[in-house]
Amino acid sequence: MRNVVFFLLFVVLTGCSIGPDYVRPATSAPEHWNVEYQAAAELANIRWWQQFGDPVLDSLVETAVRSNLDLKEATAKVDQYLGALDITRSQYFPQISGSITSDAQNTGGKTTENYQAALSATWEIDLWGRIRRSSESAQAQILASEAGRRTVIMTVVSSVAGGYLTLRGLDRLLKIARDTEKATAENLKLFQLRFKYGTISKLELSQQENLYETARQEVPNYEFQIRQQENLLSLLLGRAPGPIPRGRELDALTPPGIPAGLPSQLLERRPDIIQAEQDLIAANADIGAAKAEYFPKISLTGTLGVASNDISKLFVPGAELWTAGTELAAPIFNFGATAGKVRKAEAQKEQALFKYQKAILTGFREVEDALIKTTKGREQLESQNRQVHSLEEYARLSRLQFEAGTADYLQVLDADRSLFNSRLSLTKTKYDLLGSVVSVYKAMGGGWVTEADNLQKKEKK
Repeated sequence: MRNVVFFLLFVVLTGCSIGPDYVRPATSAPEHWNVEYQAAAELANIRWWQQFGDPVLDSLVETAVRSNLDLKEATAKVDQYLGALDITRSQYFPQISGSITSDAQNTGGKTTENYQAALSATWEIDLWGRIRRSSESAQAQILASEAGRRTVIMTVVSSVAGGYLTLRGLDRLLKIARDTEKATAENLKLFQLRFKYGTISKLELSQQENLYETARQEVPNYEFQIRQQENLLSLLLGRAPGPIPRGRELDALTPPGIPAGLPSQLLERRPDIIQAEQDLIAANADIGAAKAEYFPKISLTGTLGVASNDISKLFVPGAELWTAGTELAAPIFNFGATAGKVRKAEAQKEQALFKYQKAILTGFREVEDALIKTTKGREQLESQNRQVHSLEEYARLSRLQFEAGTADYLQVLDADRSLFNSRLSLTKTKYDLLGSVVSVYKAMGGGWVTEADNLQKKEKK
């Protein structure tokens, strides 16, 4: 018996793991991203939302990483997979259970009682690596769930920052609409007096009324959008809908700097890509665990305890009992169940591979889109600034000519309407440009996610 035990222990130490070992798939990266890695990496490690210089935004981000419900759910999921790993790892060791039994048997009018207390142990010898592959899969699932949690952090921080910038942009749009409404209302009163005394026509009065109503109808529209944006931010903060505090004005915000391009190595630090790769590693290991079921399971079994037909003599010398042995359970014919498990595991690996490849391509696309939007947004902003200045002069001169009687009011109306729309477009471009900077940092991933995570951990302490 001792030789059998030593042989099985040798098998445990030298056993193989069935199934393919993980090899990272080759991926192609855009060749035109030539920014120095270290410089870009350092930039991606900062708490970039603080660079806007708005304490209110900083406070909202801190609240979100502490209270966001999606993040709390993701944290609980990590604990779930930690528990699953404990279950898997426990199979490396003997499974010990205890029992106390008693029974009575009557034969020919004579009753015989039996009492037994015992510890039983079963230890599966991981000859084919089934437990090792299952453990490998469980560890990868933990890393994937942790990366998933960090992905939620990345999304929450980016969404809060982007949502706040949008809110400040909507505030500015509402102010433009209200200021225009007020100015056109004053002009309308003047025009009503002029029409009353016959100095202007009904047509000119109607044109002014149209301009007033155009500005007026934008006010409730932006008020609705602001309330909607506040509700969205409240959800991200993990609280009921309500007002959101305001900090610096839109024009006073200073966006953090970004490089003109990004090295593709940065994408390896994105938590969503890490999660996709860990899912692939887990799926790869599951193939080995499935294939191991083709082979017999070898287990050591044993029992140690006491037994007696008299309970008062259950723990006296001579009542001891023990058993020791080995158990071999081999699949013979299960109508393709094992083959089905292997096929399922291989198909799941293929799905995980495609998901991983898509995550990388999505990362490249998001980086490219964010950089293009930032670059072209700056160009658009410069052009719109010049346009607004030009339209302001156009509106001023048109009104002077109208007052002097050298131009009709249609020209004034056209100038005012164009100026109003141009100011709205300029404001939208401003907060879209700030939002594109947020998109760049989200696309990069990197150490800033850890910085945001530290805010949550600091609160827990």
